[in-house]
Amino acid sequence: MASTMTAALHDSARLAALGRDWIAAWNAHDLERVLALYADDFEMTSDRIPALGFDASGTLRGKANVRAYWSKALAMIPNLRFELIDSYVSPDSIVVFYQNERGSRICEYLRLDADGKIRQGSANHLAH
Repeated sequence: MASTMTAALHDSARLAALGRDWIAAWNAHDLERVLALYADDFEMTSDRIPALGFDASGTLRGKANVRAYWSKALAMIPNLRFELIDSYVSPDSIVVFYQNERGSRICEYLRLDADGKIRQGSANHLAH
């Protein structure tokens, strides 16, 4: 039964739907809807984390810490809008490739736990 459950959990159509749900939650500016996609103890990494005055390592752990970071980011970008370009899946993760309201293209790597919640996220921006 475990293998059937794992297969359903990591089905590529389900992962692609998660990517669309992730985009829709951000576009709704609904932080609690976004956070509902994540495990309580998830880890988020981005070069924007230290730039906004949070952990210099670029990594935050747990919903409370990431909520503070994302709340600040949403307040700074009231016109935030993501347009899905494509998504890429593996057995336990999805990469959401999107363009933001400023025209920047970003790849968001999202790894899932056994319950189908995002346990690890990494925002990957174009190197300059």
